[in-house]
Amino acid sequence: MRVISLRSKLSKLLLVCLAFIAFTLVHWLSEQAIRTVSTLVSTRLVPIYRVDVPTKRMSISFDAMWGVDHTDDLLRILQENNVKTTFFLGGYWVEKYPEYVKKIVEAGHEIGNHTYSHPHLNSLSPQGIQQELQRNHDNIKAITGTDSFLFRPPFGEYSNKVIQVAKELGYYTIQWSIDSLDWKDVNSGFMVDRILNQAGPGEIVLMHNNGTHTAAAVAQMLPELKRRGFEIVPISALIYRDNYYIESHSGTQRPVRSPAHKENPPIAVREGIAW
Repeated sequence: MRVISLRSKLSKLLLVCLAFIAFTLVHWLSEQAIRTVSTLVSTRLVPIYRVDVPTKRMSISFDAMWGVDHTDDLLRILQENNVKTTFFLGGYWVEKYPEYVKKIVEAGHEIGNHTYSHPHLNSLSPQGIQQELQRNHDNIKAITGTDSFLFRPPFGEYSNKVIQVAKELGYYTIQWSIDSLDWKDVNSGFMVDRILNQAGPGEIVLMHNNGTHTAAAVAQMLPELKRRGFEIVPISALIYRDNYYIESHSGTQRPVRSPAHKENPPIAVREGIAW
């Protein structure tokens, strides 16, 4: 009977030891998982979606990849409202409509790079991404005589690889915080309401040069935005060129303030660009 009792006690002790080992192992694995996730989050690169600015400035941008049917009307409306914006031009469009590239620049608007062929960049190698950007960069410079430094990835698709290559070529990667949905061919009233409801300091609006109702929407919303006290500026006049960081969870670009006034620490800042 004593032998059986001893065996029972040893079995219970063994079970307790195994439970303790299992608990310790699970706890250790959980800590490693948390550390891994934290590392991934801290090294994730994001584009600029919006900008933390102290005044009521915002930007309206136009992507151009197909067609020019409504571009003259759009340029006229922008001129009538004395507004300068940013046009992100695709390489096919640049080669097909060089006269419109000149028109845009002569009207005082700035040119951004929208890649050469509008591919899914995440599927390309770093060399492939570089070729897409550099080929279009060279075409734009040949027409305008200037180097573009703003880049918008097609489909809004990006990764650390895409942003890294763009940065190495001297580009700031720009997304948007307000999508007009003009690419869905919605009517002008829908676009105006959508943009006005989301308008705010530092917001970046996405539109397209050849949207069927885009020019009409711009004609309606610009006077109202001005009435509300907003100044519409090109993206280069909205973003910070150095001493900034980009929030990984929101894509908001913020200036680096002194430690006493810093609300959110930077992800990382190197040569003025968040890494």
